[in-house]
Amino acid sequence: MYDYLIVGAGLFGAVFAYEATQRGKSCLVIDKRDHIGGNVYTEEMEGIHVHKYGAHIFHTNSKKIWDYVNRFADFNRYTNSPLANYKGEIYNLPFNMNTFHKLWGVVRPEEAKQIIEEQKKAAGIVKPRNLEEQAISLVGTDIYEKLIKGYTEKQWGRSAKDLPSFIINRLPVRFTYDNNYFNDRYQGIPIGGYHRIIQNMLAGIDVRLNVDFFEERDQLAALAKKTVFTGMIDQYYGFRYGILEYRSLRFETKVLNMDNFQGNAVVNFTDADTPYTRIIEHKHFDYGTQEKTVVTEEYPMEWKPGLEPYYPINDDKNTQIFRQYKELADRETNVIFGGRLASYKYYDMHQVIGEALTTIQTELGE
Repeated sequence: MYDYLIVGAGLFGAVFAYEATQRGKSCLVIDKRDHIGGNVYTEEMEGIHVHKYGAHIFHTNSKKIWDYVNRFADFNRYTNSPLANYKGEIYNLPFNMNTFHKLWGVVRPEEAKQIIEEQKKAAGIVKPRNLEEQAISLVGTDIYEKLIKGYTEKQWGRSAKDLPSFIINRLPVRFTYDNNYFNDRYQGIPIGGYHRIIQNMLAGIDVRLNVDFFEERDQLAALAKKTVFTGMIDQYYGFRYGILEYRSLRFETKVLNMDNFQGNAVVNFTDADTPYTRIIEHKHFDYGTQEKTVVTEEYPMEWKPGLEPYYPINDDKNTQIFRQYKELADRETNVIFGGRLASYKYYDMHQVIGEALTTIQTELGE
């Protein structure tokens, strides 16, 4: 009899398992995939650490979280400075003075602010009602049309006019010549890949892979006093209130017989005609010097059962459905829910770790 059955060997499950084990508890970790690490898993191709489920850049302002994750891996000094490609025109992201200079030829922040303000006034938006109006109110029409509209509508499969305004609020806008996407104090990529972190967290803990919780639910739950569930909360409850909606991704990964394909780790393609949203060139995360390179094109798609759920669609309808599942979860005494799928919320990695540490503290104390 284990103290905890942990469903999912991603970041939340691994942190919980590690911390529970440090407190003298026994854990069994299961995952339906054939590897640990969840979506942060990296695999080696041509000597390059490939982010199998999309690019992951660790960043946080919390020294506590940074010190914690550095227990399990050393980090390099990678700084996320993505580019935007609009029909062959290259712009810096996040939107900053380099972007504004390329668009309008301005060199001073006041000039850029004036142009944006003029475009906002011309659009006549007083109170933004959707993503399109919110984006224009933040950066004006030029940037919206070239660098936001096409990318966003590909990403979400919906018109920007039908998307909630809060989605765009995560996008930084700066009036400095700073290409660093994140303002966080700590940032980097684990040397040797993210799976090293999970391996070190789960060292000495019982792990079973290729195990689908829902195929052996009763037998597996009977192995432990409590279950820690990191999967889809609606699936746990048999979709009784309906299916929560997500956007998914399809990845096309290629090995290229050249040492450098695009000169940057992340390039977003912001026009509507290019079918993928971005290309990841993985070696640049690690300053690789290999003779070959590996690139991944990301194609957004509507989620359906059997696909990986990536981005929750937190509109009013889905929020109402989730609240009903959350009410059920809050009444559980032998099940702990955690992670992005159980919380129906988009999390960065540092947020998942923080949630797991808070959960373990609530469950078992310091």
